[in-house]
Parts: sequence; structure tokens; C-alpha cells
Amino acid sequence: MSRIDYSVWDHIEVSDDEDDTHPNIDTPSLFRWRHQARVERMEEFQKKGEELNKGLSECRRKLADTQKKIKELTISTSEDAKAELSKVQAEEKKLKKEERDWERKVGDYQREEKKMPWNVDTLSKDGFSKSIVNVKPETEETEEEKEQKHKTFVEKYEKEIKHFGMLRRWDDSQKYLSDHPHLVCEETANYLVIMCIDLEVEEKHALMEQVAHQTIVMQFILELAKSLKVDPRGCFRQFFAKIKTADQQYQEAFNDELESFKERVRGRAKIRIEKAMKEYEEEERQKRLGPGGLDPVDVYESLPPEMQKCFDEKDIQMLQEVISKMDPTEAKAHMKRCIDSGLWVPNAKGDDGEEKGEEKGDEKDDEPTYEEIQHEKEEAKKE
Repeated sequence: MSRIDYSVWDHIEVSDDEDDTHPNIDTPSLFRWRHQARVERMEEFQKKGEELNKGLSECRRKLADTQKKIKELTISTSEDAKAELSKVQAEEKKLKKEERDWERKVGDYQREEKKMPWNVDTLSKDGFSKSIVNVKPETEETEEEKEQKHKTFVEKYEKEIKHFGMLRRWDDSQKYLSDHPHLVCEETANYLVIMCIDLEVEEKHALMEQVAHQTIVMQFILELAKSLKVDPRGCFRQFFAKIKTADQQYQEAFNDELESFKERVRGRAKIRIEKAMKEYEEEERQKRLGPGGLDPVDVYESLPPEMQKCFDEKDIQMLQEVISKMDPTEAKAHMKRCIDSGLWVPNAKGDDGEEKGEEKGDEKDDEPTYEEIQHEKEEAKKE
């Protein structure tokens, strides 16, 4: 059996009340002073560790941002980007060195922490320093809730959103949002997008481009808020400050997004127009369908040329002759489709109450059905 290693207890700091003191010294007070001094040393040491970890985290964040920027600049082919790339790469090298220094300092701190003697405060430290209560996390809004929220917002602020959409100058937009900060939100951006598509469908192209500009303004503000993790109402002034200082890179990014957005709007408008046209055509087609649900135009185009000529000239006698010369099965199929499309109306009743046959769009007396034509054909053969 291996021996127990008691060396782990070698660095336990003796409790404050275990030391022998002189009879003339106020022992309780001395113990309190000693304890207070030790607690202060521990707090100072802990604070030092927190600062080191914070410094390391901040350095790593900056390094990650720099490396991301390097990737973006590597893709670009402009001369400015190449010049900027060398500067950013030098910054990356510097930050990597700083990261190594921070890691070394944190490592030294952790080794020093292990060597610190234990005492009554660390030995009796709570295993669980807080209670955890099950709290229901905030659930993400459903599509129905988002739609209702958007509808309520638009009903209340539609006039103000439209006014913002028609502004042109940076200063006017900033002042209007300062006076109406509630407009700085997703609902405004969504409404402006729909407004752009509606204007493009109505062929109001200049107005669409104006509203598109304001849409991207709102989108940039919302994106800035996300990156800063703040309420968008509290950072829209930062956007205008940056865009108005003629920051070339930022302005180019804004213009690129604006042009891309306008193209997407034109595409969506085109799809909507095409869909509306198809719906209209289908509605018109449904209006002209015959009793059997067939389109008379489609049926007419499927008929043999000689039958088409009969309907073109509205000559029923000619139709009878054409049918009599056709294969009975084929003739019957064609006539059934003519009836189902309304191209041919058998046994139509005239004013005298007698049954008549008619072509659609023309009325003639004594128009026979397919069966009557076949009967006449058979009688002729017998004779």
C-alpha cells in the first residue's frame, strides 16, 4: 500500500487565534487585524488575476478583429486595400506578441496562486456560492406574433414612416429620428422594404430609389446596434456621424448595399407582376371554360384543320360531312371535347321550345348531335 502524501498540508496558514501572544497585547484585536490584512491581500491578488484575464481576452478580441480585416483586404484588388493590408498585418504581428506576453503573465499568476498557503477563509469556502432558480428563458417570437407586432406598429406610425422614407438629406433624417426615436426599429425597415416593392410595381422608379436609400439607412443603423450590442435608438447618431465625415470605405459599403438592394427590389417587383399576370390570365381562362371544364380555345386548337374550318365558317352542314368521313371513335372524342368546352351546344332550345344544336356564338335550327349524324351516315350506306 502506498503511503499517504501529507505534503499537501504543508502550506496551510495557521489560524489567527492559534498564535501565542504577549499577555499585555489585546489578543482579539490582534487577531482581527491579522485577519483583515490577510483578506485584503487575498482580494488584491484576486483583482490582479481578474485584470490579467481581462487583458488577455481583450487582446484576443483585437487579434480576431484584425485577422478578419486581413481576410477582407486580401480579397480586395484596389491599391488602397493593398497599402492598408501591410499596416494591418504589422498590427497582427504586434498583437500576437502581446497575446504571448499576456499568456505568460496569466501562467505566472496561476503558478503563484497554487503556491499560496491555505487558511481558514479558503478551507471553509462554500462549495456553492449561489442559488440557481429555474427561470423560463425569453422565447423567440413566432411568425404570427411578429406579423401582429408589425401590423400594430404600422397602423400607429405609417404616416411617420412614409415621411422618413421621403427624406433626402442626412441632417434631415437624423433630426427626424431624434424627434421620433421609436421609428428606429425592425418594423420601420420592413415597411420601407415593402414600400419600395410597391413603388417599383407601380413603375414609380425615382420614388422607389429614394425610399430604398432610407431603407438602407435604417438597415445600417440596426446592424450597427447589433455589432455594438446596444439599443438601436441609442446609436443612430453614431451612424450619421460616420457617414457624414465622408469615410470613403464606409460610404462605398453603403452605396454597394444600396445598389444591391435596388436590384433585389426590381427582381421582387418583376416576380410580383408576373404572378399577377398569371393570376389574371387564369381568372380569364376560368371565365370561358365550358360545362365540362375545358377551355374552348385549347379544344379548338386541338381539332383537325377540316373541323376548325367548320367552326371558322360556322357551317354545320360542312361539320356533318367532316364527321361522317372520320373514324367513329375519333369523331366522337372530338365532339365530346367540343361539348365539354362549350364550343358545341347540343340540343339547344329555341324560342319555340324545340331542341336545336348550335355552335358557340351562332344559332341554327335542326343542328344534329353526333349520334344523329352517325344515324344518317348508316342509312345512306343501306340505300
